[in-house]
Amino acid sequence: MDSNDRAIVSFTGLAHALVHTYELSVPIFVVVWLTEFPVTTATLGTAVAVGYGLFGVGALPGGVLADRYGSNTLVTACLVGMGASFLLLSVAPSVPVIAVALGLWGLAASVYHPAGLALISKGVEARGTGFAYHGMAGNAGIALGPLVTALLLLVVDWRVVAALLVLPAVAAVAYARTAEFDETAAVDAAPEPASDGGDSTTGAPDSLAEFLTDSRALFTAGFTLAMLVVIANGLFYRGVLTFLPDVLGDFLPPLGDVVGLFADSPLAAEFDLASYLYVALLTVGIGGQYAGGKLTDRIPTAAGMVAVFAGLAVVAVSFVPAARIGVGPLLAVSAVLGFLLFALQPLYQATIAENSPPGGRGLSYGYTYLCSFGVGAAGAAVSGYLLSTVGVNGTFLGLAVFPALGFGFALALWRLGRRDAGRSA
Repeated sequence: MDSNDRAIVSFTGLAHALVHTYELSVPIFVVVWLTEFPVTTATLGTAVAVGYGLFGVGALPGGVLADRYGSNTLVTACLVGMGASFLLLSVAPSVPVIAVALGLWGLAASVYHPAGLALISKGVEARGTGFAYHGMAGNAGIALGPLVTALLLLVVDWRVVAALLVLPAVAAVAYARTAEFDETAAVDAAPEPASDGGDSTTGAPDSLAEFLTDSRALFTAGFTLAMLVVIANGLFYRGVLTFLPDVLGDFLPPLGDVVGLFADSPLAAEFDLASYLYVALLTVGIGGQYAGGKLTDRIPTAAGMVAVFAGLAVVAVSFVPAARIGVGPLLAVSAVLGFLLFALQPLYQATIAENSPPGGRGLSYGYTYLCSFGVGAAGAAVSGYLLSTVGVNGTFLGLAVFPALGFGFALALWRLGRRDAGRSA
């Protein structure tokens, strides 16, 4: 990579890591909020779903704004908004204010993925390498965000932790103000001709009618099935992860009982082993991302998704029975869950590319994040409701419906691809 590539990858990698740091610190806070406030899992799950839902809903307009105003501006605004929302979270006196703070975070974070991915695709000459480092940075945030949050909660109140998490955003904004790069270095200087005889300097639609026309053209049978796959994944992903630290705590003894040291110390009492198992599960997901990415070059992506969804359905059904056997089976089933949950992401991302035209790729990924993060956010409310009504075992059995549906959609997409391939042969 040249200097411009490195500057863009550093900028987007930092922002990507912070987006997921904030996103996955929330389930750690949920454990505290359930004891801090007189609230049910159903109510708190709905409050969390507000922020996660806006995280997805804003992706589509975020892509349009990035085309209009530039990715640098949008990503910087994202960092400012996320920092401000966690500052509000640190002084939230009640669950409704928590919901507002998380909603502001969702709006701010929603613009990142379309803006950041557009910046890499248009500004980085070594595009594949750029996307690789960008994904690694996001995975680092996925694992380190909950870990840092859990460690800080050992020594300070959750409000102080939320305030401390503002500092990385401040540092990232300071870096963004000094970073210099060419956003369109990888794009040909001559603009492509537009359908009206002008030029397409920006990819943003000029009217609602043009946006609707582009969207209708995008939703072929294959793309529609791919969106259904993404929705099924998003609902299961958010439904499982939102309350998982709290659920794991039902099956794990205190740390002092496990290691046999300092069992009566205040530190052992505060050290929530479930939070660290949750972090380990997310860390295993990095390996899943790598494996899923490698599979996209070796097998049909729809076939890979069929296999992964089948595995996730089995894990969802067997999770609680395995956890009740003992710590060993719990660790094993958690590792498999983390691996499969993240192995699915590169598979469906490649599937979107296979079922959308290059000229509509930005719009296609806007819809992808709308479905994954927006519609998928309802999974948090679903799992919260199930936990409050049918318990942990019933919750996992209920959530198993989503990978089962994903299995069906992926299978239909695989058959559609094989049929189309047969016709073109």
